[in-house]
Amino acid sequence: SGINAEYGAILPLSSGMWTVRYEKHGSCELPKRSSPVALRWNPHSNGNQVGVASDQHIRLHDLRSMKCTTILDNAHSQTARDLELLILIRQYYMVTCGDDCATRFWDTRNCTSPLLSFTNHSHWVWKVRYNLRDQLLLSGGSDSKVVLLNVPSLASETLDSCGEDEGEEPKEKMREGVLEEYDKHEDSVYSVAWSTVDPWLFASLSNDGRLVLNKVSKEIKFNIIL
Repeated sequence: SGINAEYGAILPLSSGMWTVRYEKHGSCELPKRSSPVALRWNPHSNGNQVGVASDQHIRLHDLRSMKCTTILDNAHSQTARDLELLILIRQYYMVTCGDDCATRFWDTRNCTSPLLSFTNHSHWVWKVRYNLRDQLLLSGGSDSKVVLLNVPSLASETLDSCGEDEGEEPKEKMREGVLEEYDKHEDSVYSVAWSTVDPWLFASLSNDGRLVLNKVSKEIKFNIIL
């Protein structure tokens, strides 16, 4: 049974497993001797754009023209480990992380410098993932930590737009930057993921096989939604 007649098909195997066969109608070439480590679809492009982290660089490829449309050379001073494009309304924004301990936010229309940069890990940052409420971001690193970041200045719904009535005292805003650090792992954290059912629940997985579930604290949650 097919999912896309132009790009590929899903075929059931006799073992009950599934595989994806890619029908090659073109290719997006990376520089010679590059080492791709991460790939993410752009949810704002109808499945026509994909981002690739390779060495210190990030490239966005258009699958219609099979050309590279955006290049972030030296996005990180060491290997770029991951990227995330799933931001609700800010369709040109992207976040990356790498071996330089940094988490960086970019506007893909102007990649000369990051919009924000945080160094909250003491070793390589392996994974970054946005919450459905896109002012919250998780990162996991080789320092065994999971970090919860708050980035309201780049969110689709900032705390400034909460519609306070005239005469009301303005609500105290949460600081931009680290909200919480979780240290329940004893080895490198290679993956983090938000629940698709409960937006305040997340999981992290470390090299020693430990899977940890955590919840955003009630204090942070109520500060955002109330």
